[in-house]
Amino acid sequence: MIYRRKTYKIKPEKLNDFNDFFHSYLYPNQINYGAKLIGRWVNENKDEILAIWEYKSIEHYEGIENQIRNSELHKNAEEKRKELGELYIESNQDFLSSTAYPSSYHDPQHIVSVSGYITNEEGKVLLVRNFHRSNTMEMPGGQVEEGETLEEAIHREILEETGVKVQLYGITGIYQNVTSGVICVVFRGQYESGEIRTAKGETSEVVFTELTKERINELITRPHFRNRTLDALEPNYLPYEAFKVRPYELIKRFEVKKEFNN
Repeated sequence: MIYRRKTYKIKPEKLNDFNDFFHSYLYPNQINYGAKLIGRWVNENKDEILAIWEYKSIEHYEGIENQIRNSELHKNAEEKRKELGELYIESNQDFLSSTAYPSSYHDPQHIVSVSGYITNEEGKVLLVRNFHRSNTMEMPGGQVEEGETLEEAIHREILEETGVKVQLYGITGIYQNVTSGVICVVFRGQYESGEIRTAKGETSEVVFTELTKERINELITRPHFRNRTLDALEPNYLPYEAFKVRPYELIKRFEVKKEFNN
């Protein structure tokens, strides 16, 4: 692995504009083509931003940059920069290699995420469009935070992204993205309360819509999102427990059950 350290000198009053630009254009383009953002920070004076990206190799980085330069999102970003004016005073980058031996100073880590197939009384399904994945609709969801149960995480993520509260039935599938190290657990549930709305910086569109197998192909363009949605459409529920130990305490359990559509 190699790491790209990118620094931007900015005017403090431009921080919010730069952050919005980064999350709308720079971040999604890098992620879409296989880069990984290790972290991003701003100094105390709010006049310097540092981002560190991970790539498999210099060749991997160069390939991503070539794809980005030819992308529609990059063209849109250039137009947006002209509209916003000077976003930063200067930028610099260099490349770093890890000194860890044999490979890391930390135990292996994976990201756990959750997603929800949520229906309303009319049987319509809750879908969102995220700013950094604007070419597809998808079920709402996101990363599980430290100390959260999967159930707590899906309730929080759906509320944050869409403004609604839900009742959960169970888990319809578990999916592993080996490329990015993300494991996604999909719940199915029903709308309970709240008015749907978008979330600033996250979702550009939130809708309840009719969803058939044919419409899934139209609305959900990414195959891995489409597969998990199809599984949730005609679910077989998996068992799930959240618990503590020393002493043992059961927090929540979803039982196994099957549903068959005629």
